[in-house]
Amino acid sequence: MIFVYNMLDAFPDTEKFALCNQMRRAVVSIPSNIAEGMGRISEKDQAHFLNVAYGSLMELYAQADIAYDLKYISTESFNQLEEQVESISKMLQALYYLRKNNT
Repeated sequence: MIFVYNMLDAFPDTEKFALCNQMRRAVVSIPSNIAEGMGRISEKDQAHFLNVAYGSLMELYAQADIAYDLKYISTESFNQLEEQVESISKMLQALYYLRKNNT
């Protein structure tokens, strides 16, 4: 989600090592855990890493909600992020079930 990185540029300097750092870590964790999980042979490991990716997605969403409440991001940006979160959530769910049904 390059969108998140671009959005974080507008945050105040006081948040660069707090909320910004947390959001960057969460957004990088999502594809990283998907890749790691799909690189595992064990179905249990694959499911675990997909669950971790989903958890990171929800963490990002919660942090964005906090940033929105603090007025660090606009309504338009929050809505765009919310749409991306929903889309990624659906993709993760589909990947989880495709993986499960192909074993």
